[in-house]
Amino acid sequence: MASYRFQLFLNISFFLTLAIGQSSIAAANDDRKAYIVYMGSAPEGEYLATSRQRTMLQKVIRGSSVEESMIRSYRRSLNGFAAKLTEEEVEELANMKGVVSIIPNRIYHPRTTRSWDFMGFSNTVRRNPTVESNVIIGVIDSGIWPELPSFSDKGFGPPPKKWKGVCRGGKNFTCNNKVIGARFYKSVPSGDESARDNSGHGTHTASTAAGNVVKDVSFFGLAQGTARGGVPSARIAAYKVCHKKGCESVDILAAFDDAIADGVDILSVSLGSAESTEFFDDVIAIGSFHAMEKGILTLNSAGNNGVAGPLGVESVAPWMVAVAASTTDRRLSTKVVLGNGKTLNGFSVNPDTFNGKKLPLLYGREVSSICSEDDARLCNESCVDSKLVKGKIVLCDNSGSDSVVYSAGAAGSIVLDDLPVSFITPLPSPGLNARDYDLLLSYKNSTKNPVAEILRSESIKESYSPVVAQFSSLGPNFIAPDILKPDITAPGAEILAAYSPISSPSGSPLDKRRVKYSILSGTSMSCPHVAGIAAYVKTFHPDWSPSAIKSALMTTAWAMDRTKNPDGEISYGSGHVNPVRAIVPGLVYETSKEDYIKLMCSLGYTQDNIKQISGEISACPVKSKNVPARDMNYPSLAASVPAVKSFTVSFRRTVKNVGLPNSIYRVQISPNPKLKVEVVPKVLTFKALKETKTFTVTVSGGGLSAKSMESTTLVWSDGTHIVRSPIVVHTYPSIKSS
Repeated sequence: MASYRFQLFLNISFFLTLAIGQSSIAAANDDRKAYIVYMGSAPEGEYLATSRQRTMLQKVIRGSSVEESMIRSYRRSLNGFAAKLTEEEVEELANMKGVVSIIPNRIYHPRTTRSWDFMGFSNTVRRNPTVESNVIIGVIDSGIWPELPSFSDKGFGPPPKKWKGVCRGGKNFTCNNKVIGARFYKSVPSGDESARDNSGHGTHTASTAAGNVVKDVSFFGLAQGTARGGVPSARIAAYKVCHKKGCESVDILAAFDDAIADGVDILSVSLGSAESTEFFDDVIAIGSFHAMEKGILTLNSAGNNGVAGPLGVESVAPWMVAVAASTTDRRLSTKVVLGNGKTLNGFSVNPDTFNGKKLPLLYGREVSSICSEDDARLCNESCVDSKLVKGKIVLCDNSGSDSVVYSAGAAGSIVLDDLPVSFITPLPSPGLNARDYDLLLSYKNSTKNPVAEILRSESIKESYSPVVAQFSSLGPNFIAPDILKPDITAPGAEILAAYSPISSPSGSPLDKRRVKYSILSGTSMSCPHVAGIAAYVKTFHPDWSPSAIKSALMTTAWAMDRTKNPDGEISYGSGHVNPVRAIVPGLVYETSKEDYIKLMCSLGYTQDNIKQISGEISACPVKSKNVPARDMNYPSLAASVPAVKSFTVSFRRTVKNVGLPNSIYRVQISPNPKLKVEVVPKVLTFKALKETKTFTVTVSGGGLSAKSMESTTLVWSDGTHIVRSPIVVHTYPSIKSS
């Protein structure tokens, strides 16, 4: 059974790594399943669109009515509908005029204070409060708890005039001038007909992006401080798509449909699938493409697969920002004091204390009479005898055992866990790395009456932060290997933020504690950090395109220390987000809808594939298939090269001056003896704002082993601005080639 430590991280902490599977939606009397019938861009009239959709459905439905089959209609920002269909009905609809594609419904899951100060983004940084109050962040997640102090509308005026949304939060749900909009989506009625957050995840992400300044918050006294979002004066619109069983893709696409039409400025989406998927099969990629067309930047969590992920980073579409997770300089440590006086340092969020009392230690294989030795030492479900463990500490070789041991009545557990991240558990349950866990077992096996005390967690200073969290999904981009993913990293480990006061903080139904602020980890937590910073940039540059904001975030990021992050740029992208510098990038790399279409052409996408994403017929330019994907005007530079052999690759880039009217930028390349880099020209001279200049970068080398990478850095500087881009060459294959 999965531990509530890890289950919360993977299933409740949305950038929780989302498991993807077929929808549970099905008609009771047949084999119908839910599908999205995607029909492209937004229609001219909502009424006409709905009427046509119903007519199309009526023509193919057999043994059911349109009302029973239709789940929802998409008609505000894109065109289509979701319905319960048989395979035969799907085939008929697929051949109808106007149908772009039919996508099976899938389940997406969420990927699951001090962090802002750690980034140098204090509460006193320069702001445009009036403009900030007109920025609207849309959060597609598990809903929101609007009554919390983080969402109070004290001091807020009425919603911005551009807002076209509504408050449809359900029974006993009221919006205010902070949370100006709320909608909920549920394909099958289940009693959860409300935008209110029952899990805590959506509340946590929303408050991280745009929560008010709230002093003296903590988790039972741990991580005490001031909670605030990146843009405390901004407004929030909540779109609830996630429920107990996950997040239906039919609902996620509906949320994009509404959010775009409602008038949000930034979208924060801490959801994803279990692996990289083609752009035309991913509703987040499709929805965010339509958002991009309307000037809305989408931030998406990179995934929580870590080094064990089957296909690495999950968020790979180039029009989104894929956010990895990193640590801050504050970590929570839980010490274990053994009977011989030795102290071991573990990881967990433990507000409890044993009051100086040491309790007996039992190994998992000693507390079961019905399970095999292997199952018993893992403390698997039904393997822990409550008569033997009551009031004792159980040692388990499995970090997924907290709930089992807790339900059996143990006072605590100590588990083997090499993931150095502290999670909330229903009972004191620190994780120890393999070395310390072996020391613990050695003490127990050599002592007649072994005992230990689990101490209350304490905050410790991490001088080597930030480093990429071990759970954060790695690149490269297996769909488009010449586009570096993730794009950027931000704090995502042990983040304190607002939480649903009706949800267990550990995720265990047996845990009766309730809090208004809780600590979560995951790329779900890093994503809203960057969403808040993107909104902050927009307050200074309201006319900037989504790609300009994205470029500013990436090219001003702090360089990460490669010695502390051995996976390099495929783990952190362009670096660690720097909020203060992001508003003054100097130069930006911009990309347009046409650029993305050319990229897809270069990837071998057919006209039908591209239509599945954009909703429009877009013919590939004659020469576009011969133009390498690496020539798209992306802020980072990446190329897939053959293993062992020599290579030479070139990149063509164009930058726009957004710094000083008269400026001269000179190029700098960081040394890497394995790569030779030439830049032409080496000097860019600008005489006006918005002026553009083009340059070419040529990289040569050889001898890279399979599935390896080398990198260097390109910097343009005028003495005031530093515009930094990573250059990465790697030998990882694409899904197509592998």
